[in-house]
Amino acid sequence: MQHLSEQEIIRRENLEKLIEAGFDPYPAKTFDTNASANEITSTFTDGSDLYQDVALAGRLMSRRIMGKASFGELQDASGRIQIYINRDEICPGDEKVLYNDLFKKWMDLGDFIGVRGHVFFTQLGECTIHVKELTLLSKSLRPLPVVKKDEEGNVYDAFTDPEQRYRQRYVDLVVNNHIKDVFIKRTKMYNSIREYLNTRGYLEVETPVLQPLYGGAAARPFTTHHNTLDMKLYLRIANELYLKRLIVGGFDGVYEFSKDFRNEGMSRFHNPEFTQIELYVAYKDYEWMMNLVEEMVEKVAIDLHGTTKVQVGENIIDFQRPWKRYTMYEAIEHFTGVDISTMDESQLRETAKNMHIPVDSSMGKGKLIDEIFGEKCEGQLIQPTFITDYPVEMSPLAKKHSSKAGLVERFEAICNKKEICNAFSELNDPIDQRMRFEAQLELGKRGDEEAMVLDEDFLRSLEYGMPPTAGLGIGMDRLAMIMTNQPSIQDVLFFPQMKPEHKH
Repeated sequence: MQHLSEQEIIRRENLEKLIEAGFDPYPAKTFDTNASANEITSTFTDGSDLYQDVALAGRLMSRRIMGKASFGELQDASGRIQIYINRDEICPGDEKVLYNDLFKKWMDLGDFIGVRGHVFFTQLGECTIHVKELTLLSKSLRPLPVVKKDEEGNVYDAFTDPEQRYRQRYVDLVVNNHIKDVFIKRTKMYNSIREYLNTRGYLEVETPVLQPLYGGAAARPFTTHHNTLDMKLYLRIANELYLKRLIVGGFDGVYEFSKDFRNEGMSRFHNPEFTQIELYVAYKDYEWMMNLVEEMVEKVAIDLHGTTKVQVGENIIDFQRPWKRYTMYEAIEHFTGVDISTMDESQLRETAKNMHIPVDSSMGKGKLIDEIFGEKCEGQLIQPTFITDYPVEMSPLAKKHSSKAGLVERFEAICNKKEICNAFSELNDPIDQRMRFEAQLELGKRGDEEAMVLDEDFLRSLEYGMPPTAGLGIGMDRLAMIMTNQPSIQDVLFFPQMKPEHKH
């Protein structure tokens, strides 16, 4: 049986009284609005003839009963505006009893209402709708957590607990209205990138989420089962291998905003379901792609903030081009004083141990280098910085460097201590690619659960020929954290993954 609080019981009693009085608490009808709260409060001036026949809908967020007159606040998607209600105007004659019961007794904070009337300024100078018609549009059966302040300015009942906010985002968005701005900026970020890529003629596409083989990244997959085909399938960890098949098929530039899934740990930087954009452009290399990333992300910052400088925590991050660049080995030597460029696997393992970095026997040369960089360098990089020229063991899908033996043409962009993008000159030699996959299989046998699998169909596509290609993946959630100054990935996801809720 559902346990109800005292306030919830009262609201259900009000619901029954509304029904008994002939009111439909959930009417199935259109209520046409012709303005928004923010539009009115930002453009109405004293004496203006604007908004003299205005219709607005939203939640009733506050109410002050003063005899036959009352004030309240209505909140729509754009913000809040004060409303003024006079009993004699909205309920003439015998309908006064309905006003007394409907608005004063049976209507609760959080109810959706529609109002019609005209806009004016009160004696205190507050922009207000003088209501001539009032309609109940939807009854709220749970009380919202309304913030209160005492005379000393102490705040009570604020909806600030992160776990509650993430679990009940629908409440968070209502009572913490500034949270909407985070997600509005996130959408603007997508639109900015889309506009940039579309104006260059690249095609937005869709590729499978359910895949018979997972690939395109080093990660543990989620598995599922297709009943009709009686086969195991995987939720994609990346869409790289499918997008490169489209380059083989003759497209010069393709991109996809993809939901990807990795069955790994959760933290304020990791959610098992996340979004990235991947872009592949034929006849280009990683140097060209670095310039594109600088230009595109600089544009995003300007589109969202009007400047290349973005406040992130205590830092001002400047996305103005050009960004600083280090090779992988240069970065490690710069931040640790140790040159690892000629070390073999055993030397790297010993070096990592000397730096107090946890390692195990499943880690090959590439993973050891990655651990050293992650522990000693990544946390030092606040301003956007490119790390380039990775060891071949770390990058099984990247083309070997044109002039540096043992390295590949790859870069990552690090910003605010975390990777925000990864890019290659894509490996298009099918024989080399097969050998790289086979090396990954050996790592898998050693216990590396993130090692890649061998995809025969992808190798077959490369055997038909793929032009020189530059590829890019940008983590949209991490970029959104930076562009909206949020400390956790959960703050830029409407509905982040959570542990099961414990019912009391």
